[in-house]
Amino acid sequence: MHVSEILNELGEERENYFQAVSPAIIQTSNFSYPSVKAMRETLQQEFERPFYSRGYNPTVAILRQKLAALEGTEDALVCGSGSAAVAIAVLGNLKSGDHVICVQKPYSWTYKLLGTLLERFGVETSFIDGTEISHFEQALKPHTRMVFLESPNSMTFELQDIAEVAAFAKRHSLISLIDNSYASPLFQQPHALGIDLVIHSATKYLNGHSDVVAGVICGSKKIISRLFSEDWMTMGPVLSPHDAWLLIRGLRTLELRANRSADNAAFVLSGLKGHSKIESVYFPFDESHPQHTLARKQMKRCSGLFSITIRTDDAGIERFCDSLKHFQIACSWGGYESLVFPVAGLAIPPEKRNPLIPDNLVRLSMGIEDPKLLLDDLLLALEQV
Repeated sequence: MHVSEILNELGEERENYFQAVSPAIIQTSNFSYPSVKAMRETLQQEFERPFYSRGYNPTVAILRQKLAALEGTEDALVCGSGSAAVAIAVLGNLKSGDHVICVQKPYSWTYKLLGTLLERFGVETSFIDGTEISHFEQALKPHTRMVFLESPNSMTFELQDIAEVAAFAKRHSLISLIDNSYASPLFQQPHALGIDLVIHSATKYLNGHSDVVAGVICGSKKIISRLFSEDWMTMGPVLSPHDAWLLIRGLRTLELRANRSADNAAFVLSGLKGHSKIESVYFPFDESHPQHTLARKQMKRCSGLFSITIRTDDAGIERFCDSLKHFQIACSWGGYESLVFPVAGLAIPPEKRNPLIPDNLVRLSMGIEDPKLLLDDLLLALEQV
């Protein structure tokens, strides 16, 4: 199915809703039935029919169809945040005594889930470099159950060879998960490379308007239906019908926004590279990236997110960020607006910071503004360092 058809038509069934161009928001908690028999039959199919909106809601169902189709999977679940999506996908596939292999620099709340919370329940996690398949092979234990990837991660952009790790997981009967938020389904499709579950912070590129917090899990109908009935329904990390509608609206422009953001990143990077105050650039498609060949092999494009390190101290980083006129200082990314996020801005003393992430690193998220405006803003701010 063509991407445009997925984004603009799939699942909308306009003939059932007065030919409305925009999908209906079914803002209800409950659904009623003409008979006890009808209610009983629906309850037995709650994964696919409306009974109570914690489970199935028609507006949310439209979104599920679109997200699954974008990732090339059979089905999807949506959650109230990306962290909730990670938690459901991880918890739903582990038990006490299991072991997880995870890349060493995942999203901070993923790290906390695997490294702290699950440890309390007898789940062990090995955090590895992950840039070579040998790292996974060396970390394998008899009780390993899961491999968790984030390729690339969203700070320093290390990658894993997705197809190679997926094959490794299958050889050892492990379930494989990946956070695909950075690339979006437009630029990378891990399920086609053999990954079992693909997770997104839908807050980022999928929504793209910085007005919804959401997450998604994409996978086979067998796994998704099991997660739905056993874990998702129990913990109830629901997305409201209105937020689902906002995400559907955001998806309309996904191709336009993602490509514009990627174009802006390429333009801005070309203007920053070689600047005397730029120490290094972190961007998978840049030739200086040690894995740029792998990036081009498994990704169609990079997104609009990249990092730089600046030759200065914390005070200089602060002057740089405070001088920007067309970038907002904020922690997220993937929206229509351009953002700057400095490691030095974290409320963490230098001695307690992650040694794998440089203190002078600044992450930049390119929005859809004029690229020359953004580049000129950054060059002027560098003069304040």
